[in-house]
Amino acid sequence: EALATAAREDKPILLSIGYSTCYWCHVMEQESFEDPEIARLMNEWFVSIKVDREERPDLDALYMTAVQAMSGQGGWPMTVFLTPEGRPFWGGTYFPPEDAYGRPGFRTVLRSIHEAWQAKRADLLATSQSITQALQAETQRLTTVPLTRETLQEAVAQLSAQYDPDHGGFGPAPKFPRPHALSFLLRVWYRDRDPKPLEMVETTLQAMARGGIHDHLGGGFHRYSTDERWLVPHFEKMLYDQALLALAYLEAFQITGKADYAQVARGIFTYVLRDLRDPQGAFLSAEDAGEVGKEGEFYVWSPSQVEAVLGVEGAAPFNQAYDVTDQGNFEGHSLLHLNQQLSAVEHLALARAKLLQERNRRPRPHRDDKILTDWNGLMIGALAYGAKALGEPAYGEAGAGAATFLLDRLQRSGQLLHRYRDGQAEIHAFLDDYAFLSWGLLALYEATGEARWLSEAKRLMTQALPLFWDDAAGGLFLSGAKNETLIARTKELYDGAIPSGNSVAALVLVRLSQLTMDEAMQDKAKRLIEAFSGEVARAPHAFPQFLIAVDGWLGPSQEIVIAGDPDAPATRRMLEHVHRRFLPRASVVLHPPGEAGRTIESLIPFVANQVQLNGQPTAYVCENYLCKLPTTDVAKLVELLDAIR
Repeated sequence: EALATAAREDKPILLSIGYSTCYWCHVMEQESFEDPEIARLMNEWFVSIKVDREERPDLDALYMTAVQAMSGQGGWPMTVFLTPEGRPFWGGTYFPPEDAYGRPGFRTVLRSIHEAWQAKRADLLATSQSITQALQAETQRLTTVPLTRETLQEAVAQLSAQYDPDHGGFGPAPKFPRPHALSFLLRVWYRDRDPKPLEMVETTLQAMARGGIHDHLGGGFHRYSTDERWLVPHFEKMLYDQALLALAYLEAFQITGKADYAQVARGIFTYVLRDLRDPQGAFLSAEDAGEVGKEGEFYVWSPSQVEAVLGVEGAAPFNQAYDVTDQGNFEGHSLLHLNQQLSAVEHLALARAKLLQERNRRPRPHRDDKILTDWNGLMIGALAYGAKALGEPAYGEAGAGAATFLLDRLQRSGQLLHRYRDGQAEIHAFLDDYAFLSWGLLALYEATGEARWLSEAKRLMTQALPLFWDDAAGGLFLSGAKNETLIARTKELYDGAIPSGNSVAALVLVRLSQLTMDEAMQDKAKRLIEAFSGEVARAPHAFPQFLIAVDGWLGPSQEIVIAGDPDAPATRRMLEHVHRRFLPRASVVLHPPGEAGRTIESLIPFVANQVQLNGQPTAYVCENYLCKLPTTDVAKLVELLDAIR
């Protein structure tokens, strides 16, 4: 519709792409879009469109690539000017209303583009044509090279070169958590038992848990740190960060047994289930940083504010532990942070609860209440993993509730949808929706043993492949056959704040093909990994989630089958021993007797002969489908699990 209007009125398109919790998006909206004179120029000279990047990731990915090519930088808000056909010819990010900060003002930009459209249109059209051709060339076939254990080691070496040994994390400020890089390092540690990757992960997780990026009262994490110490964050709290960080802390807990990691993961889940869960069971997208000019106000304290809640005697140890001072560390107030491990402040749990209760009386930052299929898929997977690692069935039940909502309310005629809000499900699903939800359902199957989750995971991936697969060059497009046709289709591979759809799809295909022995999925997993192998080999550290899939593909895989009644105490004990361990390349299957068992056999054929011995729960531990002798003895199962590498 906007393209037709632009063509009819002979105007270029002004496209602004941002997101609900983007601080500078709100700043530009207040400074420029709400300014009557600037708004008049926008409407007089352009067809203006505002897009939420989280609702339309295809538009965001396409035009961000263009803006980065044109300006050498990217970010949000993204400001891009298009021909009436949707071809970009000029773009940037945030612009102040008037010339400032070494940037042209937005008013100046509008006038310059308008004058160029009138006087130099041929030049702009030529630019748009060349940029469009470059975008279309992005998807051409890349060189195929073998990805091996040496590729994994090269990624570790590159991450080590960026690693901050003092504060953890990678690279200078601003610092992002990059939890999937941590999960990748844990897999390399598991494979080689070199202590360095585990040391990098632990230092990072501990530093983040102590820092101001961690919400010490309410649980969960802010989006990133503005400094190298994880002290002062950008205060948005995103659903995807909570899911991915919970996974990293849970995996570290499985490996080390350190209670602090479990405590942080529980805190994340407490926050999400309390503050981000919709009454219907799914999860909301994010919480804002606060109003423009008041960013972070909700989270900071002064000594007198703490004293008003805890009293003088109660406040003294709290203020000392969490560095609450009159000088403060953030705009004259104090962000809570620790200089010691979390376990050292267990005695302050009641004080934290009282302060949280008081904080909840403050005006709360805006919540982005849209429900996104892809981000919910990540949280479903994290909750399922939490149910296993922490022995908390309630987390699995919460994940199942969200999964049920998505499958009931975010499908139309059997096709997945991307966004639910105000009772309406809209927008055909993108690759990330299919991949992330399939991953979450697969994790939910392993946590609960319920065959329906495995069946749905396989159905979704089977449906996704013809929608998104690039028959010419291999790999998966972000947008599918059901999505709006744009000037080019992008393929996302870089694992940024959120892992790419191709990376997660590769992992799901590897896991599903190993679990179900589906040869078509095995072939697609191989071809997907090969399609991006050349790009990954050039800079493996940029693709840690993809390398998690490669790690699974390289194997060896383990298959652990517990044959028994799921309600029998002995069966549960066996499953608990398996679930509490870090077994990144293992498929865990519950094979119950009766009709439920036959359903599992139809999905996972190799378990057909792995049944109870003498009517007792029985464990089968296999590697690449070659099984050790089965056992009904829990101690023997533990011995077999200890031998897995």
